[in-house]
Amino acid sequence: MDAPIYTIRKTAGGWLHSFSSESFWVKAGQLTIGCFRPESTSHRPTTQCRLLYDDERLYGSFVVEDRYVRCLNTDNQSPVYEDSCVELFLQPLPDRGYFNFEFNCGGAILSSYITDPAKKDGKVISAAPLTENEISEIEIQSSLPGITNPEISGKITWMLSFSVPFRLLEQYIGKLEKEKRKEWKGNLYKCGNKTSHPHWASWAPLRDRNFHAPWDFGILRFR
Repeated sequence: MDAPIYTIRKTAGGWLHSFSSESFWVKAGQLTIGCFRPESTSHRPTTQCRLLYDDERLYGSFVVEDRYVRCLNTDNQSPVYEDSCVELFLQPLPDRGYFNFEFNCGGAILSSYITDPAKKDGKVISAAPLTENEISEIEIQSSLPGITNPEISGKITWMLSFSVPFRLLEQYIGKLEKEKRKEWKGNLYKCGNKTSHPHWASWAPLRDRNFHAPWDFGILRFR
């Protein structure tokens, strides 16, 4: 199966600190995180994402039409994938590792630079968690509060937007000159491991229920 391709367009405007600012996102194409693993329950949330970039940062905005929404993890680098969660994995250079940016619906983040995705005891073998200072450089805004408990079983649409500075990535993989910013690999995910209706969905299809699968990444083209 051919890898899916998404074009990340350049924006001239600065970050508007608002997931609802259509004037900022108007240039961005929309992708759907709709490849559900068969291990999922019957819950199939509709999850869409838009990406943009400028000279300094990568911007993203998720919109999720969801149910069975929960959020208990409030600390950064906690297991946010247990909650209602959206994720972006990025591999800027083919000969280097990749980054995971995992956000629960309350805005907490789990993020590392991973150089060996093989797993031992359920964890990747080689991962360097981002420091709190590095995480502070990532801007995150969510439409939901930090805690959602009890779970919201009814229909709800929630949004999360973020921006990541390229300089943060460069601390791990070296300088990203413009010629290196033409085509990356990556994948986007939606999950909720400990909600009442667990589910695992991706943008690029997965051969196994494993989000740490750079061999299944799609193509992200900068234009």
